[in-house]
Amino acid sequence: MMQNLSSAMRASASGLKAQRIRMDVISSNIANANSVKANGREPYKRQDALLRAADNGVEVSGIVTDNSPPRSVYEPGNPLADGEGNVLYSNVEPVIEMVNMISASRAYEANIAAFNSAKSMVRSALNIGKL
Repeated sequence: MMQNLSSAMRASASGLKAQRIRMDVISSNIANANSVKANGREPYKRQDALLRAADNGVEVSGIVTDNSPPRSVYEPGNPLADGEGNVLYSNVEPVIEMVNMISASRAYEANIAAFNSAKSMVRSALNIGKL
C-alpha cells in the first residue's frame, strides 16, 4: 500500500513540475505579447510546453514555437510601420494565454490536492502501525 501511495505522490510531484514549466512558458508569452518587428528582428513568437505521459506521471517533452504569422496592425503614424502603414506584433493572443494560465493553475492546484491526500493517507497508515 505504501508503495502505491509513494507512486501517487511521485505522479503528483511530476504534474506540479510540468504545470510550473507550463506556467513559466505562458508567462513569457504574456510578457512578450506586445513585442514588434523592429531593427530587422522579428516579433516574439508564441511558445507552448508539450506534455507527455511518463513512467510515473507526466513530463515536459519540449517547448515548441508557434510559427503562425504575426499580427499585423494598421498604424501609419507608428515609426515602426512598414511601407503600407502596418506594424507586425507578436502572434500571442493575451486572452487565450490567460485561459491557458487559468487551466495550468487549476491543474497545479489539483496536483497539490492529490499530493496532500496521499501524504495524509501515509500519515494515517503510519499512525495505525503505532497502535
